[in-house]
Amino acid sequence: MDDDRETVRRILTELGDTWAVVGLSSNRGRAAYGVAEVLQRFGKRIVPVHPKAETVLGEQGYASLADIPFDVDVVDVFVRSELAGQVADEAVAAGARAVWFQLGVIDEAARERTRAAGLAMVMDRCPAIEIPRLDPARG
Repeated sequence: MDDDRETVRRILTELGDTWAVVGLSSNRGRAAYGVAEVLQRFGKRIVPVHPKAETVLGEQGYASLADIPFDVDVVDVFVRSELAGQVADEAVAAGARAVWFQLGVIDEAARERTRAAGLAMVMDRCPAIEIPRLDPARG
């Protein structure tokens, strides 16, 4: 996992600013909502992906990654580990450049498939924790 820190930095600074947040709803009490707010504060465009397809934080939501009519750079995954591998596969199919599994979301086989497909991948990390470390002035 020595390459994780470099992968985190690359995803946050080089691989694009459009983040599909899978599991993001308008429920302000959920972790996905707070993380999406932090991503926006750091200049990322968030795209809510949730079966309800509701607008969240001013951004139109979509029921699935396949429904998004434009390219996304990073897919941030807020679903249970047993569902995360399918989301990672959908991210590959959608042409994303990176997949980010949130804290507690772990699927080693999905990480291997995603990296084998050429995407950057981090697992069991939180961008809302990592991004201020890269740019403390904006935190």
